[in-house]
Amino acid sequence: MTIFSTLKTWAKTIKRDVVALWIAARDPRVPWYAKVVAGAVAAYALSPIDLIPDFIPVLGYVDDIIIVPLGIVLAVKLVPVALMVDFRAEAVRRQARPTSRVGLVFIAATWVVAAVWIVWFFWPVRGIRPFP
Repeated sequence: MTIFSTLKTWAKTIKRDVVALWIAARDPRVPWYAKVVAGAVAAYALSPIDLIPDFIPVLGYVDDIIIVPLGIVLAVKLVPVALMVDFRAEAVRRQARPTSRVGLVFIAATWVVAAVWIVWFFWPVRGIRPFP
């Protein structure tokens, strides 16, 4: 097996697990703490925008390569094994990849809050200089 085929299989597994976690976050049989983690990971992974944009060198891909897989591992460990098997089978049956509007709103709100804070911090105020 080549490295390319291994990476392709790994990517398909991650996509399947994200959809399975999206399903798990909505299932009443899953404990509340696992729902919170699964929902957060699925919302972030399915969000059309990233917390760290991909155009930022190196850091842009850190969330895609490290943060999302670690979140998936944590969420999968919190969901009961028998339920996770069912959710993975359901994720394979569902061909369409869902999108997360909640994740989009959360990431967009984070960027807006950061922008407002930066403008507020650096905006010149008459008589007060933030830096000598």
